[in-house]
Amino acid sequence: MKVACAQFRHEGDRAASLDKAIEWVARAADQGADLIVFPELAFDFFFPQVRADARYFDWAEAIPGPTTERFQDAAAKHKIVTVINVFERAAPGRYYDASPVIDADGRLAGVSRMLHIAEEPGYNEKYYYWPGDTRWPVHETLAGPVGVAICYDRHYPEHFRALALAGAELVVVPTATSTSEEAFMHVWEIEIQAAAVANQIFVAVANRAGTDGELQFFGRSFITDPRGQVVARARADEEELLIAEIDLDSIEEARRHLPFLRDLRYDLYGGRHGR
Repeated sequence: MKVACAQFRHEGDRAASLDKAIEWVARAADQGADLIVFPELAFDFFFPQVRADARYFDWAEAIPGPTTERFQDAAAKHKIVTVINVFERAAPGRYYDASPVIDADGRLAGVSRMLHIAEEPGYNEKYYYWPGDTRWPVHETLAGPVGVAICYDRHYPEHFRALALAGAELVVVPTATSTSEEAFMHVWEIEIQAAAVANQIFVAVANRAGTDGELQFFGRSFITDPRGQVVARARADEEELLIAEIDLDSIEEARRHLPFLRDLRYDLYGGRHGR
């Protein structure tokens, strides 16, 4: 199968950004991609950089809602699994950073919500988001079983382990990582490579590109295989539709060679990640 990471720049206008994103869905499908993942909040100004401004709650929408439904139509038209990220209004006063996973037939396969909420310069997220309550769903799609780790979730090895134990073969990471996080730059790829090899899964990271407000998103989207090797890497700073072919059957081979999950001592970890 082919996986596409949309290294995407917000156009400064939501309508223009959405129009462009729909075009990218078609482009990815035309190039043979079976799945496309967009970055975190790709279609909007990255509002968490603004501290405690209640006006942005008006941007939140239900799932399914106008944005999700538009991508459902595009996914069905082009027969491609599509993972987006939106500011979700789940109930009055209850908001999440959420990723709808849309199957290639347009069906909403499920929703993953960001579990770990950051609070640091440029990422004032605790004001806007509730911690996710979906835990680690694995979404069954026509491209295979897909898990999601949204932005800050990627720093937690337990997140990837839980998804792998639940059956995920591909984990997609919608993120909005900027140069303000330079302290973590040296682990940008390393931590994902470690998660991929420890769980013997594919991981596809889609980052934003370009300047948005005070943040400079640095791109460098990439795809890692079950042996921890980066099989595709996008340029820094610029928009790019990164596409790579992956073989989900290679997970079986990797796990036969190094059966990490088989040998994991579940009984020693207090049943936290039971089978």
